[in-house]
Amino acid sequence: MKILLVEDDENIALPVVEDLSDRHYVVEIAHDGQEAFELLDVFEYDLILLDVMLPKIDGISLCQRLRSQGCQTPILMLTARDTVSDRVKGLDAGADDYLVKPFALQELSARIRALMRRGESSLPPVLSWGDLSLDPNTCEVFYQEKLVNLSPKEFRLLEFFLRHPHQVFSRMQILDHLWPLEQLPEETTVKAHISSLRQKIKAVGGVSDLIETVYGLGYRLKEQP
Repeated sequence: MKILLVEDDENIALPVVEDLSDRHYVVEIAHDGQEAFELLDVFEYDLILLDVMLPKIDGISLCQRLRSQGCQTPILMLTARDTVSDRVKGLDAGADDYLVKPFALQELSARIRALMRRGESSLPPVLSWGDLSLDPNTCEVFYQEKLVNLSPKEFRLLEFFLRHPHQVFSRMQILDHLWPLEQLPEETTVKAHISSLRQKIKAVGGVSDLIETVYGLGYRLKEQP
């Protein structure tokens, strides 16, 4: 899952990025409201963590602007203001949830999971495809009850395909979803990770082409017989 964190205070942003990265999220940082607006105009995110007090465009105004343009991405507002009127203002602007600073990273993670379970973003607790299962909460993958040991990036790659079954993704689309913009590698990196993921699934008895190549287009999950 790809998250945009809009926060100008590095003392808050860096621990959040580190913690969420350890939980297998891909996180990009925007340091002001204008930068966030420009990123959201080009890239897709699964969730926005939005500080209220921001340079250039404040969080409330940015949230209102995004909602007025039809943006449906879940928004979790982060703010040091804890009055009822402040919370109401944020929710009325279109935010889905509100977290007051300072907050525990564990609570932030729980709020994120709760948001992603709501409405159209409702996700099953365990993702399955045939005999393969992936648990986002424990970050474990099993094939016929055999544990598949994956690297964090391989885990995110497999989770991405399981969350978007039947869809074909190009290498560039995969890079956009799984790597932060400032760390974007070459497209050949995608091929290497998919090859490694295939080998690890095959090693525990799975099919070697669970993620199949659609020539000229990209990759997708192979349909189950």
